[in-house]
Amino acid sequence: MTALRVGIAGLGTVGGGVVKLLAEHADLHAARAGRGLRLAAASALEMPRALAPLLKNAVWHGDALDLAASPEVDVVVELIGGEEGIARKVVEKALQSGKSVVTANKALIAHHGNELAKAAEDNGASLLFEAAVAGGVPILKAMREGLAANRFVRVYGILNGTCNYILTEMEQTGRDFDEVLAEAQARGYAEANPSTDVDGFDAAHKLAILTAVAFGCPVNFSAVFVEGIRAVSALDIEFARELGYRIKLLGITGRGKAGIEQRVHPCMVWADTPIAQVSGVLNAVVAEGDFVGQTVFEGAGAGERPTASAVVGDLIDLARGRAAPPFAVPVSELVALPAQSMADRTGAYYVRLIVRDQPGVLADAAEVFAAAGVSIESVLQRGRDPKATVPLILTTHATTEAAMRRVRTALAGLAAVVEEPMLIRIESL
Repeated sequence: MTALRVGIAGLGTVGGGVVKLLAEHADLHAARAGRGLRLAAASALEMPRALAPLLKNAVWHGDALDLAASPEVDVVVELIGGEEGIARKVVEKALQSGKSVVTANKALIAHHGNELAKAAEDNGASLLFEAAVAGGVPILKAMREGLAANRFVRVYGILNGTCNYILTEMEQTGRDFDEVLAEAQARGYAEANPSTDVDGFDAAHKLAILTAVAFGCPVNFSAVFVEGIRAVSALDIEFARELGYRIKLLGITGRGKAGIEQRVHPCMVWADTPIAQVSGVLNAVVAEGDFVGQTVFEGAGAGERPTASAVVGDLIDLARGRAAPPFAVPVSELVALPAQSMADRTGAYYVRLIVRDQPGVLADAAEVFAAAGVSIESVLQRGRDPKATVPLILTTHATTEAAMRRVRTALAGLAAVVEEPMLIRIESL
């Protein structure tokens, strides 16, 4: 059978990994795909010297749009990145030309996945993006295929390795966020501008994709509540441990009373739960189906080799002719579902106050909680020095996000409170 002719646009870390993997395991891929995967064309700003020997038989395109329309290519692998610009143009051009597309671009799919999936259908092509969510962890394929018999109740997980590394290091060393972030940048685990990771947007892109696959609805990134980890302190990590929790940045999607909830934020989870055990740069996703129950997927969520593994896995599916609809059902069958407001989230909360150590502070705080109808479950106090500021930690019984927002505003107005109150949601997983 004729080999599948592959064109790669973008030869950075992941693109280089794909080139190496195609060369190193060519025989294995041919056996598993039923035909060869041939690297027919490539495009980048410049030819990476280290990859030149592996690209000697590929046609070089200085313009990635030329590659996208090239008759020498059956499938375009887009590894340029970014939700707009040349990456989007390449994918659109390839699909309009009737070529299938494989991409690791989670931002592109989160923002434009609906129209790109429609373009693929209209032109008899496929759109695959396993590498866009959790890197080498095949969670999308598992949900679309192995778990296809189930209605999903909830899907959640650790979707950003940078944040998980930072929180793990904070817990293990007692250091604060800024110091650990600087180390993560020095070790290459965080970008020079880390905002996409630490402010939660990378995880939110992935969660929007997971939601569409899980619930058969259009991708709706604008409905994702996003809160990052910058405000989490070593003090919060310490008190979480004392209370029996660990802090993780989680993406959570599920069917709520008012619709589909999508939220990314720091969470306190019981230390003995599976998700709490995931450390370092690893990702983990938990999918809960109505018949299968809870299934857990864990592995490397980024990097050259794991992400290349996911990209080439998609190519093998294409070569075998077994590519499923991108969001598990055809675009025409995606059902727009109402989005549940974050204000409707119900659960327990952790609140950390930094207060002047003086009589009456706890009574004043308790009055705020009572006025909002929020029940306090536990209180931890430190300090006896009237000249000092000390932490005051409170946890609540189940309440609503709306009530806790009122509590936080009122607490910030107390004369004895000297810093913005810190609120972390406690999740029962």
